[in-house]
Amino acid sequence: MTEATAPSPGRTLALDVGARRIGVAVSDPLGITAQGLPTLQRQNKRRDLEALRRLFNDYQVREVVIGLPLRLSGAEGTQSEKMRRFAEDLHVHFGVPVHLWDERWTSTQANRLLRETELSIEKRAQAVDRMAAILILQSWMEAHPR
Repeated sequence: MTEATAPSPGRTLALDVGARRIGVAVSDPLGITAQGLPTLQRQNKRRDLEALRRLFNDYQVREVVIGLPLRLSGAEGTQSEKMRRFAEDLHVHFGVPVHLWDERWTSTQANRLLRETELSIEKRAQAVDRMAAILILQSWMEAHPR
């Protein structure tokens, strides 16, 4: 009889990477739910990696999911290539598995969900990246149960 292997300790971090901001979400320790974290304002590669390192340490990140922007047809474009390079940089820099996950509808979904709230347009805009990261992580965890 073989014993089931326990999942490796740590959490999954999801990123919705844009040119100016990075939406961030993290799983609970059991990998069941996603919670949003404050959105990171992008500065430069070195500072972005420093901010991510703090998150890796604070949440004992064991893997990362990055939203992969695809065209509606499912084809990749220039933004997809940028995310592939970003994912490779994270993998090399932090030494953890990095997964790319289709994010085509997350911003639309996030906007729809946030429109139903009482948030002002300004606050809603600030929350879209975080909500998109939550949606990326939730859909990834549903497809990859621990």
